[in-house]
Amino acid sequence: MSAITTKIVEKYKLTSKMDISELGQYTSEFLENLTDDRKRNQARRRLRDGFKFSSEQVSILIPNQRSGKTKVKHEVPSSTLNIATSDTYQIPDPTPQNSEKTIGELAQRILRGKLSVKDVRAKAYTLTLSAPNANASSSRLSRLRRELKNLGASFQIIETTKFPEITGEANEIQRNRRKFVEAFERIDYPDHFTLESDKERLDSYDVSTLPDLQALADIMIMLCIRPAELTSLRITDAGVIGYAKNRGQPDIPRKFRSMEKNQERAKELLTWIQRAISSGRMGDPGKPGVKWFNKFLKDYDLIPKYLRKLGAVYGAVAHGAKNMAHAYTIAGECLRHSSDNYTSPVQNYVVVNYRKRGVPYEQARRFHIYDQD
Repeated sequence: MSAITTKIVEKYKLTSKMDISELGQYTSEFLENLTDDRKRNQARRRLRDGFKFSSEQVSILIPNQRSGKTKVKHEVPSSTLNIATSDTYQIPDPTPQNSEKTIGELAQRILRGKLSVKDVRAKAYTLTLSAPNANASSSRLSRLRRELKNLGASFQIIETTKFPEITGEANEIQRNRRKFVEAFERIDYPDHFTLESDKERLDSYDVSTLPDLQALADIMIMLCIRPAELTSLRITDAGVIGYAKNRGQPDIPRKFRSMEKNQERAKELLTWIQRAISSGRMGDPGKPGVKWFNKFLKDYDLIPKYLRKLGAVYGAVAHGAKNMAHAYTIAGECLRHSSDNYTSPVQNYVVVNYRKRGVPYEQARRFHIYDQD
């Protein structure tokens, strides 16, 4: 990703004359924003061929990562390391599919076994060893503490699972990510896609006709839908089901919250789109490799994943959020975030420049969104 590479190089004024120890300070910045091997390989070529960094310098800025993971080297006291490595119990790698079950079982095992503070700390640290970075480690430890608290663990047991070094490193990753997003990844939108314009079109749609791409985009904003959810999402009296979730998780109804306050109207519009897709009269933008919807949005400088974020902000505005904390709560409900999801959302942190129709871009208000699942 040459654009991201160029932005990072220019932002921090990186040059091939810099010492390797200096360049090493920016490794996390590259890894946080280059999320797969293809992007990293492109960035390495850009650094080497475009900015004339040596192979050694490139390997420091963007180290090779097998299976997408890097060995995490947290600066922790040697006593902690000795405890962790001497423990014989091995904790499976908490993937998105099994992390909740694995950490929950660990918490139960800790209490059932009546382990000492020393052993609890060892197991907690072992939990972080397979994490790709300190931010993920901190998230796992946070989930473990919540599980222990729910099971009635003592204050001392819960406190012993805290590692200030990991927390500090995780906070630094989050700060760097926020700085990058605020500098390079803010979402702007034209008047055609303001809250006022979207709501006017949603109110005017006749569901007895065939929907077009504009209707598809407006309804995806209205319900904060991912393309992959379009055919599965359902609005019921109990709540919203059929949303994207980790494999193996139950389809628990989540609260209906949308910029369209009328639940029946929202359901009608969603069904309208789904019938058009199922009948073959409209394509499914959730199918892999589909580009026609991206081409439609490109005329407005938008991409599909931005629609979900816009819908969350519009939902908070439409429901009259009293303050930013209230706005974040409403936005999270629009996005159908799980109240039990403790994974750090730093990777999906975005900024939406909210403005009303006709208001100049420079007068837009920044709205920070964490799309966590």
